Amino acid sequence: MQAKPLAGHVALVTGSSTGLGKAILFRLAAAGAKVVMNYAHDRSRAQAAFADLQEAGGEGLLIRASAIDQGEIDAMIAEATAKLGPVDIVVPNATPDQPLKPIEEYEWDFYQQMLDFFVKSPYLLARATLPGMKAQQWGRIVNIGSEVFPAAVGNFSAYVAAKGGQIGWTRSMATELAPSGITVNVVNPGWIPTERHADDPQEDKDAYVATTPMGRWGRAEEVGDAVLYFASPEAGFVSGQTLNVNGARTPW
Repeated sequence: MQAKPLAGHVALVTGSSTGLGKAILFRLAAAGAKVVMNYAHDRSRAQAAFADLQEAGGEGLLIRASAIDQGEIDAMIAEATAKLGPVDIVVPNATPDQPLKPIEEYEWDFYQQMLDFFVKSPYLLARATLPGMKAQQWGRIVNIGSEVFPAAVGNFSAYVAAKGGQIGWTRSMATELAPSGITVNVVNPGWIPTERHADDPQEDKDAYVATTPMGRWGRAEEVGDAVLYFASPEAGFVSGQTLNVNGARTPW
């Protein structure tokens, strides 16, 4: 892969001021893309993350927008396009909290929230960016899924169901958009501790690593590398695929 394979492209990663999203954004920026760092709530944290990006040599914009609100998404894409150029790499990464509960303890509103983030958000982002992608006959959509779908994790039905819907949407869109030179794929990370996992019980973390054939935690940067592959010119004939990044926990 060339040193700057994404030079001349513009990448948007939602929910990218922290965690996996930040690592993905930094990886795409290092590969030469101009980037849009998106956040929804914590402005001071986002500004600090954007300063880190600039210090690392990244070029782009910091934009606050809800990843599930059509008006805010449309405004974000319009601003990014005006200032950076057409957004032709989209990584829907924003996510809400995901508590594990038996089905009797979930409410439908929580199910709906999961569907909003993992089906509605990719849909809205695609609708906003596809005109530019189709005009140049090149585009990349890389959804961030989860190993919970292939692993069929119990007591997690809302999240697992929404991730399954996300994969179905990806496969359908891959077929639909292939004639336009646009690929649509999914990266499924395993449990990779980031800031949001700081207070998780150590015994839960130890138990998870014990089930990982590679015997270690994955790194956020490794998820960024997988996204970079799907976003790269070298993956131009790869679409509708799901890549599990979890140390062989789900080798199927």
